Amino acid sequence: MKLLLVVNPISGDIDKEPFLNEASRFLDHYAIQYEIFKTTGVNDLEELQKIVKEFQPTKVASIGGDGTTLFTSIALLDTGIPMGIIPLGSANGMAVELFVSDEPMQALRDILLSEMIVGLDLLKVNNEHYCLHIGDVGVNAQIVKGYSSDPNRGMTTYFKYFIEQLKEKKIIDYQIEIDGNVYGETGIMMAICNARKFGTGVPLNSISNPFDGKFELVAIPELNFEDLIIVGLSKFDESFLEDSEGNVYVADKATIHFDHPQLLQLDGEVIGKTKKLEIEILPGAIKYISNKHNQLLNDL
Repeated sequence: MKLLLVVNPISGDIDKEPFLNEASRFLDHYAIQYEIFKTTGVNDLEELQKIVKEFQPTKVASIGGDGTTLFTSIALLDTGIPMGIIPLGSANGMAVELFVSDEPMQALRDILLSEMIVGLDLLKVNNEHYCLHIGDVGVNAQIVKGYSSDPNRGMTTYFKYFIEQLKEKKIIDYQIEIDGNVYGETGIMMAICNARKFGTGVPLNSISNPFDGKFELVAIPELNFEDLIIVGLSKFDESFLEDSEGNVYVADKATIHFDHPQLLQLDGEVIGKTKKLEIEILPGAIKYISNKHNQLLNDL
């Protein structure tokens, strides 16, 4: 076996070296050939694709948060090489959704031992961008913009921008087109979901499954204080989602038109402003290393 470890050194403001040192000793002990690729922010995708082509790993481990998972997925498109996740970021939403162990060494063992390779859906946006977990326009995209430009990381920094944006609550108007039907919406956010929950654990819907060949669009209306309480409680008990007023649309392809240009973020990456989104699902595009703990596979 040949294992490639893809590491984002700064994700979540977490020092990855203690884990990498332990993982290296473990892999050496079992004579598993491995290489470590660390992102630098300069030509990362091209460099990783080059290493994948030269090293030809049997499996790949993505080490970081949701952004690192997406980055690794894109690099492995059309290679047929399976990947797994070792969650070490500020937002590990996709890892939580996929029932990945939150103990890094156990997650590594699961990747090495599992022969359960499944097709994980990927979203393509405006024919050039990708999303694996959740993207959105509106209030959360503004939060992500502030967070990404802040030198500090972690949930404390995230919630600082969360509070700032809730005070502004800018309303957006847009139209959703699915299979020739058009739906008008207005509110503080429109979420593109391949999964149910934000990395904070707060759910957006109760039906998303990243293995079902579909995605969900969730229209979030203007929130008041009571709504915020419901949102907070839904993190601990998803039955509170029944009290939310957001509309959920299921599709494999959709077009969204905004009355004014809106900021878009995908899996924690700020893409920029746009007046139109064209979204399509790429069913099973990612070869994902899973195991029997993944309850989403039982729901298909």
